[in-house]
Amino acid sequence: MTQSSPHHYAIRIEADDIDALGHVNNSIYLRWVQAAVVDHWEALAPPEAVTAHRWVAVRHDITYRKPAFLADALVATVVLESVRRESAFYDTVIRRGSETLAEVKSRWCCLDADTLQPARLPAETVACFLPRTEAA
Repeated sequence: MTQSSPHHYAIRIEADDIDALGHVNNSIYLRWVQAAVVDHWEALAPPEAVTAHRWVAVRHDITYRKPAFLADALVATVVLESVRRESAFYDTVIRRGSETLAEVKSRWCCLDADTLQPARLPAETVACFLPRTEAA
């Protein structure tokens, strides 16, 4: 699978996200990445696939570049790099305008919603994430 087209997710910073140092706490970035990846999944997967599957994070590798602050307008750009077996590999970049604040590589495991066991996505579901020229 070639990577998906970029998916943009607007991030809203809440007052509780700010730590004692006056910027967004590093742990909040994980919440944002999860929300952005799930939003990507729900935006592109067929409704029946969304109902039939759940995602759990297996690994996050985060590089923090710059701090984020309460008044910042942020966007997470999500790209599905590949799907192998029951795993999906995502790159997420969180930006404030043209500034990169964080880069995240993550691996997610697809679960069957009923059994909560690892599940492979059908090829037709994976095809929903390909650029239109490749899916055709």
